Amino acid sequence: MSQSHVCVTCGRPFPEGQGIIMSLAGRTLEFHSKACAYSFLRELVFSVPEDCVSSPLREIYEKHQEALEEMKKRAEKRI
Repeated sequence: MSQSHVCVTCGRPFPEGQGIIMSLAGRTLEFHSKACAYSFLRELVFSVPEDCVSSPLREIYEKHQEALEEMKKRAEKRI
């Protein structure tokens, strides 16, 4: 029988294979929907001091900007 999980945000149970399950800082976080995951992670990000987030934020932002540029280059029509 499949394992059941409980959402850490709203307490709703959900079966294995659904929802979002992730490990972060040694804890397993289980969310039944993307809305619950967003709510939790948004609160987490805004509770962390800005100086702890600035360097990783810059790196991730630049990585995503580079990926967008690559997608734009691939989407251009070539004559």
